Amino acid sequence: MKFITKSLTTVAIAALAVSFSASTASAENARVYHWKLAMTWPTNLPPFSSTVYKFADDVKKMSNGQLIIRVDSKNKHKSPFGIFDMVRAGQYEMGHTASYYYKGKDPNTMFFTTMPFGMIAPEQWAWFYYGNGMKYMEKVYNKYNIMAFPGGATGNQMGGWFRKPINSLADLKGLKMRIPGLAGEVMAKLGVTVTNIAPGELYTSLERGNIDALEWVGPGMDIRMGFHEIAKYYYTGWHEPATSLTYFVNKRKWDKLPDHLKAILKDAMKANAFDMYVQNYDMSARAWKKMKEKYPQIQVKTFPKEVLKAMKKANDEVLAKYASKDPLFKEILQDQREYLKMVREWTKMSDFLYLKANMYNQE
Repeated sequence: MKFITKSLTTVAIAALAVSFSASTASAENARVYHWKLAMTWPTNLPPFSSTVYKFADDVKKMSNGQLIIRVDSKNKHKSPFGIFDMVRAGQYEMGHTASYYYKGKDPNTMFFTTMPFGMIAPEQWAWFYYGNGMKYMEKVYNKYNIMAFPGGATGNQMGGWFRKPINSLADLKGLKMRIPGLAGEVMAKLGVTVTNIAPGELYTSLERGNIDALEWVGPGMDIRMGFHEIAKYYYTGWHEPATSLTYFVNKRKWDKLPDHLKAILKDAMKANAFDMYVQNYDMSARAWKKMKEKYPQIQVKTFPKEVLKAMKKANDEVLAKYASKDPLFKEILQDQREYLKMVREWTKMSDFLYLKANMYNQE
């Protein structure tokens, strides 16, 4: 009888445990999560800000209202380049920014935005999702209590607006230019006086001659800034061939989410990252059509070979300097270069040779 009673008690405890576990899971699935996301961008800066608002809306719909994300633009939190620290500390559960803004904290963050003379956007996405990109992103950000995910891309950015043409290396000496990040270090090595100016002051600085040139993004985002009204030389890109943005997620907050909400976040981030790329592509095509019709004096130019070779040499020297100081930087750089060597063969066969063969049929 004792044995039977003990057995029944054991069964009852087990049943209670299963019941408790089920009720806990049920409660977890019914709980509504309220998160906040801080972005580097102002409220109205498509496709950057519009992508983030759409992402938050998609998450709400996909989760049936179980995960609600409030988006705060820089207009509200007043710290456009503080996203890293705010998410790391848990002040915000999420952030949307550009990884390379934080190269001062960790130079390895640059790899997840873009690298001069590096991968174009489709190549970089392939590296992220089917190469080692996500593995390295986790390795770099994990120590900061941050999870990072690709957050959209502009694709190949233009090399900038110049008041005077660049015909030789001599034309770069003493040139005052707004160009941030690794590209700024490269240009500085070539004699350019590099400066960082707040976006709201760029037009006035260019108009008054305080700077001679600047880079921004491409026609789709440049047209609102009005640079084409002042500088007529528009140079093709070299410094930001992919420009992927990044979602930051506080790791402790992520770990507390149920698995189905984690999956929804991942899918929504990935879908909207692609949407940003195609939206910007469309914006740039439409904007360029308007620019060249209204401002026929604009000349699209490519830097001379002499200048591009000097840029590449300077870029290699800057990268070698970082690699000599940081083994992880050296490892990621090597991985990117090996992947680029492989994937670029297909890019040439599929896109480059197609465009080259058919360019005359498009006129």
